[in-house]
Amino acid sequence: MAKLLGLDFGTGGIRVGVFDLETRRMLGEREEQYRTVYPRPGWAEQSPLDWWEALGRACRALMRDLGSPEISGICAATTASTVVACKRDGAPLRPALLWMDCRAADEAERSSRSKNPVMDYVGGANASEWLISKAMWLAGHEPAVYADADIICECLDYINFMLTGRWVGSRMNATCKWNYDSVQRRFPAELYAEFGVEGLEAKLPPDIFAVGAPVEIVSAAAAEHLGLANRPILSQGGVDAHIGMVAAGTMKPGEMLMIGGTSIVQLFQLDSQRPMDGFWGPYPHALVDDHWLVEAGQVSAGSVLTWFEKNLFELDAAGSAALRQKAAAIPVGGTGLVTLDYFMGNRTPYREPLLRGAVIGLSLGHDRASLYRSAIESVALASANVLKRTRELEVPVERIVSSGGYAKNRLWLQATVDAIGLPVELLREANLTIIGAAAAAATGAGLVPDLFAAAEAVQQEATVIAPDLAAHEIYKQLLGEYLEATELLMPQSRRLAASQLRG
Repeated sequence: MAKLLGLDFGTGGIRVGVFDLETRRMLGEREEQYRTVYPRPGWAEQSPLDWWEALGRACRALMRDLGSPEISGICAATTASTVVACKRDGAPLRPALLWMDCRAADEAERSSRSKNPVMDYVGGANASEWLISKAMWLAGHEPAVYADADIICECLDYINFMLTGRWVGSRMNATCKWNYDSVQRRFPAELYAEFGVEGLEAKLPPDIFAVGAPVEIVSAAAAEHLGLANRPILSQGGVDAHIGMVAAGTMKPGEMLMIGGTSIVQLFQLDSQRPMDGFWGPYPHALVDDHWLVEAGQVSAGSVLTWFEKNLFELDAAGSAALRQKAAAIPVGGTGLVTLDYFMGNRTPYREPLLRGAVIGLSLGHDRASLYRSAIESVALASANVLKRTRELEVPVERIVSSGGYAKNRLWLQATVDAIGLPVELLREANLTIIGAAAAAATGAGLVPDLFAAAEAVQQEATVIAPDLAAHEIYKQLLGEYLEATELLMPQSRRLAASQLRG
């Protein structure tokens, strides 16, 4: 009975879980938090050592819970573009730049001027969040750190090194975030030189492994740190949400995975390359061979709702539940407000890190429930805007599978379904990342032949959430208001965001 250990490094903490391949069930999970520091507006940093210590605490506790079972395979999935600058022995030179950190907006804009054909794989420009943009920022603003760094990598690469002592990169992360040419299987040194980071390829993890490929046996020291009774094989992982596509079974063209949490990501695959204006990609061979992965998403989603509940209203759990109940009693569009959800910029379809949030139409008659209801609708409309763009590009989306924070906020979930106007399959298991990582671990351990077989082996039950078609008609009108407000405020938003980033 194969037991697989999945590691999910999220924005606020690490979740670890053991998945039983025979019963298709999670046997147990544990979670530990780590801290995020926000030195300036638009900046966000974490300590890589905190990740490692949190992983050890969570995994040791889980092994105690389960009686230290033998683990057949292990795999990690992490946030994308959380960037570490360190020595070859893993010693960090500065705090890691968290994925949502958008200080590299100018560097990202510079990338849009390149005519290198590799840029076609990312839609013509890099995002401010990505490793390449952040490496450019480090080279320009912290040149001593950049020069002293033997390794510039992502959270995933750092964790894999700590587990095995080997520096390896994921083909998924490299293709999606590093401008790695997965068709030619090379780092584009000429492009890095064009971006002002000549020689960056020598600082990146040198060996690139596909998702699910076996990497190395976990070291004795790492096994002890994790409380493991044996030393399993580590398989290559990837981006947390993207790995969830395996668990969701949305690996075929026409299927979309939509994960709602701190942010929202929408993921789907194409069977051939085509222009995808407003999206990220299509990335060749990022998840599996001969498929082109496309990313869409919202930088701020659940984090916007949390900001209203915690930062603005300072509510505890009971207060948040009461707020949601009051907001649910307000009819769709009943607040007379338009809220823009771009608190940390926009991924799709504007690809604009300098967009910022707003609430328009406020009067003294509005209360907390009105503000929260409008925020819910804003996040839902942002999802609808992504689906609107797929239709404009004539990309069919015939099936949507969802998971994540939606399950804990049914008002948000139903608003999203109503706004997009399509049924959504909500998976029973909320954490697809752990299950997807377990599936990749099964592949690398030789328990299944490939990721498609792994997806079948970990298939999960789902509940279909149907849209309220009357509400959908109202959301179509609200989407027009949302889009108009976005266009009107975009110039001023850019100026204000640029001022914030300058400090």
